[in-house]
Amino acid sequence: MKYKVLIVDDHLVVREGLKLILETNDSFQVIGEANNGKVALDMIDKSKPDIILLDLNMPVMSGLETLKTMSELSITIPVIILTTYNENDLMVKGIELGAKGFLLKDTSRENLFRTLESAIRGETLLQPDVMEKILKYKQEKSNSYTQQSASLTDKELFILQAVAKGFKSREIAFDMGIAERTVKAHLTNIYNKLGVNSRAEAVAIAINQGLFRLLDK
Repeated sequence: MKYKVLIVDDHLVVREGLKLILETNDSFQVIGEANNGKVALDMIDKSKPDIILLDLNMPVMSGLETLKTMSELSITIPVIILTTYNENDLMVKGIELGAKGFLLKDTSRENLFRTLESAIRGETLLQPDVMEKILKYKQEKSNSYTQQSASLTDKELFILQAVAKGFKSREIAFDMGIAERTVKAHLTNIYNKLGVNSRAEAVAIAINQGLFRLLDK
């Protein structure tokens, strides 16, 4: 089975480069390319991709506008944001709007495939370099912890950061030396404390409110 990928970027060179890389993996098939969000939304309706690679800065309709419209239309296709080194604010907003992960445009082939596979599984995956950029941005924006961060234990913060990096519950359990059901219980507590219902929502709030700062020293 091949997963259908839609590439949305206003730069032809970026689209063609990603297409060439994806064609080396039998698990993926590029079913379309779009140079802005408006064109992408039309293609989504017709082609029904399994996953979307989406640029942030585009004419006509930007990546964030596209994500907002997808949410309004209840389109749940996982989206990976394509970003550059100076878009930290947009990265945070993208996570808040439901993006499953980010890829710097000069990412490695291995990171591309790993991020795509995680998103298709419904997981949120942030590569270490992207995570570092987002955390740094949030630290610069805020010098104090929120009430929510104070209510999370160190163990819960550790689990939440592992989730943000794309680790599964059983992998987190193995790393911590605890049962998988214990990790799931911690996740339930995290959801209740943050008032969310999913891993993606928890990660979005954590990044937005700087909850990972305790682990980034």
